Amino acid sequence: MLYFVATPIGNLKDITYRAVEVLNMVDEIACEDTRHSLTLLNHYGIKKPLFSYHKFNELDCAEKIIAKLNSGLNIAVISDAGMPVISDPGNILCKMLKERGLEYTVVPGANAALSALILSGLDADTFTFLGFLKGKESERKKFLEKYKSLDTTLIFYCAPHDVKKDIATIYSVLGDRVCVAVKEITKLYESAITFNLKDGFPVEPKGEFVLIVEKGNAENPLHEMTEEEHYKSLINKGIDKKEAIKIVAKERGVPKSSLYKYTIEKEV
Repeated sequence: MLYFVATPIGNLKDITYRAVEVLNMVDEIACEDTRHSLTLLNHYGIKKPLFSYHKFNELDCAEKIIAKLNSGLNIAVISDAGMPVISDPGNILCKMLKERGLEYTVVPGANAALSALILSGLDADTFTFLGFLKGKESERKKFLEKYKSLDTTLIFYCAPHDVKKDIATIYSVLGDRVCVAVKEITKLYESAITFNLKDGFPVEPKGEFVLIVEKGNAENPLHEMTEEEHYKSLINKGIDKKEAIKIVAKERGVPKSSLYKYTIEKEV
């Protein structure tokens, strides 16, 4: 049997009795960073063989894990914090286990996204988890376009060096909304900072963040238009190109230089 086991996201006490039981019972434990996981395992006196299973060796290691299972071993998969598979290694392994008819289960526990949603104070009746924004700026914007009119709270994971860039990208596509940046969940300096996307992040970002963004407003025409459509709608109203570029840049929080391509394409 393979067990996907949730681990604490900060406070080491946030682990279930069952999780400790399972980690003590299995033959081996797959983890993102063996050195990081040893802090938790040593705290609970768990002595098991560890091997590394991270995003850079995920496919090869998944095959090795399946071979171990077929040889009769019980394996636990953990991430550095929270639930494996969710924006962490394990998704590929899940699919392979399903395809090959191999049993696995989950040992639930701490989760950063849901904890941050509660700390944000934003609507938690319906929400959409979008994880980390990936790829080039054009790819990130294209991805967000699909969700800009969604009537649910949006949840993003964000590395410290990407916080300001991610907020700017989100604003450029979704328009101005309330955002809550949550970090250090369950730790001494836990915080939930509320601000408007158009204003950018108000302090110097340090640490891993969860960004909670309020739900879309379908009545806002910006949520229904791409940058180019926004520009053309102003041109159709008789506004000159230069002024139209200035308006689009201001309302979407993007540099004017990124919009000049629409004027060139129109002239051609």
